[in-house]
Amino acid sequence: MNPQKLHSLFFSTVFFSIVSGDEKAQIFNDRASLLTFFSGVVSDPGNILHNWNSSLIPVCNWTGITCNQNRDFVLELDLSGASLHGIISPAISRLSRLKVLDLSRNFFEGGIPGEIGYLSELKQLSLSSNLLRGRIPFELGFLSKIQYLDLGSNRLVGDIPMALFCNGTSVLEYVDLSNNSISGPIPFTEECEISELRFLLVWSNKLTGRIPSALANSSKLKWLDLEVNGFEGELPFEIVKNLSNLQFVYLSYNRFSGPLDSFFSALSNSPYLQELELAGNRLSGNIPDVIGNLPKSLLQLHLDDNQISGGIPPDISNLFNLTLLNLSRNFLTGSIPKELCQMGNLERLYLSDNSISGEIPPEFGNVSRLGLLDLSRNRLSNSIPDTFSNLSQLRSLFLNNNKLVGTIPMSLAQCVNLEILDLSYNQISGLIPSDFARLNSLKLYLNISNNHLSGTLPPELSKMDMVLAMDLSSNNFSGEIPAQFGDCIALELLNLSGNALEGPLPDSIGNLPFLESFDVSFNKLSGNIPISFQTSSKLRQLNFSFNNFSGNISFPFVDVNSFLGNPGLCSSLIAGMTICKNKRKNNSIRLSIFLTLLAIAIFIMSMIPVVLKRKSKNKFSKLFSRKIGDEDDEEHERNDHNYPKISHQELMAATNGFSSSNFIGSGQFGQVYKGILKDNTKVAVKVICYTKTGESSQSFKRECEVLKNTRHRNLIRIKTICIRPDFKALVLPLMQNGSLEDHLYPNDGVCRVNLVQMVRILSDVAEGLAYLHHYAPVKVAHCDIKPSNVLLDDDMNAIITDFGIAKLMEDSEKILQEDGGPPSVSSTDGLLCGSIGYIAPEYGMGRRASTQGDVYSFGILLLEMVTRKRPTDVVFQEGSSLQEWVKSHYPHRLEPIIKEAVLNYGPMSCSGKLLNDMVMELVELGLICTQYNPSTRPSMVDVAHEMATWKECLFRPSSLSTE
Repeated sequence: MNPQKLHSLFFSTVFFSIVSGDEKAQIFNDRASLLTFFSGVVSDPGNILHNWNSSLIPVCNWTGITCNQNRDFVLELDLSGASLHGIISPAISRLSRLKVLDLSRNFFEGGIPGEIGYLSELKQLSLSSNLLRGRIPFELGFLSKIQYLDLGSNRLVGDIPMALFCNGTSVLEYVDLSNNSISGPIPFTEECEISELRFLLVWSNKLTGRIPSALANSSKLKWLDLEVNGFEGELPFEIVKNLSNLQFVYLSYNRFSGPLDSFFSALSNSPYLQELELAGNRLSGNIPDVIGNLPKSLLQLHLDDNQISGGIPPDISNLFNLTLLNLSRNFLTGSIPKELCQMGNLERLYLSDNSISGEIPPEFGNVSRLGLLDLSRNRLSNSIPDTFSNLSQLRSLFLNNNKLVGTIPMSLAQCVNLEILDLSYNQISGLIPSDFARLNSLKLYLNISNNHLSGTLPPELSKMDMVLAMDLSSNNFSGEIPAQFGDCIALELLNLSGNALEGPLPDSIGNLPFLESFDVSFNKLSGNIPISFQTSSKLRQLNFSFNNFSGNISFPFVDVNSFLGNPGLCSSLIAGMTICKNKRKNNSIRLSIFLTLLAIAIFIMSMIPVVLKRKSKNKFSKLFSRKIGDEDDEEHERNDHNYPKISHQELMAATNGFSSSNFIGSGQFGQVYKGILKDNTKVAVKVICYTKTGESSQSFKRECEVLKNTRHRNLIRIKTICIRPDFKALVLPLMQNGSLEDHLYPNDGVCRVNLVQMVRILSDVAEGLAYLHHYAPVKVAHCDIKPSNVLLDDDMNAIITDFGIAKLMEDSEKILQEDGGPPSVSSTDGLLCGSIGYIAPEYGMGRRASTQGDVYSFGILLLEMVTRKRPTDVVFQEGSSLQEWVKSHYPHRLEPIIKEAVLNYGPMSCSGKLLNDMVMELVELGLICTQYNPSTRPSMVDVAHEMATWKECLFRPSSLSTE
C-alpha cells in the first residue's frame, strides 16, 4: 500500500472516531494501525498475511487477529512462528484495547518499540525467539496489567529496567529474559510488588551481583532459573527458606561459593521441590548429612562440576524418590556407600571424575530401575560384580579409567538391554567370554581397550550387528581378524590397533556400508590391503601403519601417515610413498594385450554395417545406447537439459581447491563442499567419490535421472553438473540454514526448531515425498529419509536431498512385467536401502525398495522430531527401537513425551489442549506410518494432507494457557 494513502487512511479513521463518538470506529482505527505494522514486514515466506491486503475481508477475519465478541476492536495479535522478517512498527501501540501481543519465533530485527509500553490493557507480551537488538525499553514498565512477559532468545543487551518489576502493581506472573546478553544485576528492591511472580527465567545472560533479597517476597515462585550467568556470593538460603512453593531451582554455572549446609536446610521448607541444579559453581566443603532432609519430592539433584570434597553421606538414601543424581567432577573420596544402592527409583547415577576408591558394591544389582551408571575416572579396584545381570533396564555402563582387575564377567551378557559398555583403561585380563560376545543388544558403543585381554578375537563378536563403535585396541589379542566382523553392518568405527593380530585383512570389513574410521596400526598383519577399503566411499579416517602390508594402493583423500612402517607398500597417487616400479616384462605383456584388444575392436566395428542390415534400426540404437560409456551418456544428458557448462577449474576456484574449510559433509557416495561461483552465486558442490565397483557412478546417474525428471519446491534442484573421466560433481543450491540434523542436535544442545517450524518441516517433507510417489513423471522411492537429508532454505522451508540410492519405481514395474513374476532378490538388496534406524523392517527380509519403505522412514523422522530422540538414543527405557519405545507409552503414558515437546519447542502461543491434541495425533500418525506390515501404512498423499491440516491449525489464533 502507498505510504501516503496509508497515512491519510489512518488520520481519517481517527478523525471519524472522534467526531462520531461511535465505538464501531475503533475497528477502523485498529485496521489502519495493523496495516502500518504490515508495511514493516519485508518478508512473509508462507504468505501468512495474504488476507491482510484485501479490503473485502473484515479485520477480525485476518490471520492472527482475534476481536471482542461484538467485533468492535482487536483483542489479540498472534503471529507466532510465522517466519516473518522485518521490524516491529511502533504503530502497534495504537491497538489501544489489545490484551495479547505474540510475535514470538519469527525473524524480526531492530529494537523493541518503547511505544508498546502504552498498551495499557496488555496482559501477555511475547517477542521471544527473534533477532531483536538493543536495550529493553523502560516504557515496558508502564504495562500495569502485564501478567506474562517473554523476551527470551533475542540479542538484547544492557541492564534490566527497574520499572519492569517495580511499577507499583503486583500482577506479573511470568518473566522470561533468557538467552540474551543482558548485563548488570536483577533490579529488585524491597519496594517492588512482585508477590504474584511464579516464573523467573533469566538463564544464559551476563547478569552479575548477588541474588536480591527482595526475591524472598515472591512467595508464589515455582520456577527459578538463573543458570549460566555471573551471579556470585553464597547460595541464597535466606531467600529460598521463604519460597515454599518452589518446584524447579536452576542455579548452575554461576560463581556461587561456600558450603551447602544452610542452603539445603532452607530448601527443606519447599515440600514440592522436584529438580535442583547447582552444577558448575565454586561450591566447596563436604556434602552435609542434612542432604537427607531435602524434600522427599526431589527427583533430580545436580552437584557436578564443583569443588566438593569428602565422602558421600549415607543419609542421601533418604531421598528415595530421586531418579537422577549427579556428583561427577568433584573431589569426592572414600568408598561408594551401600546405602546409595537402596534408592530404588534411581535411573541415572553419575559419580565420574572423582577420587572414589574401594570396590563396586554388589548391591547395585538391587537398583532395579537403573538405566545409566557412570563410575568412570575414579580409583575403584577389585573385580566387576556379577550382580549387574539383575539390572534389566541397564542401558549404559561406564567403568572406564579405574583400577579394576579380574576378567570380564560372563554375567554381563545377561544385561539384555545394554547399549553402551565402556571398560577401557583398567587392568582386566583373560579372554573375551564367548557368552559376552553374544551381547547383541549393544547398539552404540563397546570399548574394552587399554586392558590386558588376550587370546583370539571370538567370531561371536559379529553378533553385535547394531553396534556403531567398537574399540578393542591396546590389548594382547592375537590370531587373525575374523571375517565375520563384516556382519557388524552398523559399524561406523572399528579400532583394533596395538595388538598382536596377524594374517590378512578381511575384505568383508571394507564392505561395511557405514564404516568411517578404521585403525589396525601396530599389529602383525600382512598381505595386500583389500580393494574394498580403497574404494569405500565412507571411510575417512584410516590407519594401517606399522604392519607388514604390501602391494600397490590407491586411496583417495588419505595421506602417507596412514601407511607408515609398511615397507612393502607403494603408490603413485599418495604423496610421500614409494612409487611402484613397472617392469619391462609387464609393459610388453600389457602392450601385446592392448594390440590384441585393438584388433578385436576394429573387427567388431567392421561388422556393424552387416548387423545394421539384419537388425531394425530402432532396436540396434536401443542396444547401443545401453553399452555407451558413462561420460558420453552423462554429457548427452547434460546437453538435453541445457545445463550451463562448468569446468573442473571453476569448481576448484569456487571451493578454494576443495579445501577442508569449505567442507560441509559427506554422503554415501560423495563429499559436499560450499563454494561461490564467479557470478557470486553460493552453491554446494557434491563431489562423487570414484570407486572401481561402479556404485558411485550409478549413484551419480541415478541422482541426475531423478532430479532431471522432478520439479517440486520441496526437492533439491541441480544447477549444473561437471563430468570428467576421473571426476564427477553435482552443483546444487547452497542452503544457508544447513540440515534438519544441525537444528535438532546442535553442539550446545538447544533445539533450533520451534513448534510451528517442526510441523511445517514435516509437512514439507510429506509433500515432497507425495509428489515423488504419486505425481512425478517417474515414480521414485527416496530410500534414505533422515534429518541429515532434509535441508532448510533461508525461510526454513524443507528441501529433500541426496537421491544417491533412490529407486525408480517404473523400472521395477517393467522388470516385473518383462519377467512375468516378482524380481529376484538378494539378501542385502533392501537391507542397505537407507540408514540404520530409518530402514523399513521388510528390507531386512530382502524385499525390494518401495514407496511404503519411505512412509516408514517418514514415520521414524516424525517420532524423532516429536521426541527429539535419535532412533539409537541411549535413554530408551523400553523396546529396541524408537517406534517400539513410543508405542510402549501410547496412549496412557504419553504425558512425559508431551511435556518434553513443550520444553523443546516452547509452544507458549498454543493452548494446552491444542498442544496435547497435536502431539497425540502426531504420535498416532508416526505409529501408523511405522506399522510392521507395509500394506497397512498410509500413502504419502494421506500423510501430507494430515500434516497440512495441522499446519493450518497452528496459524489460527490461540489463547494463553493459564495452566
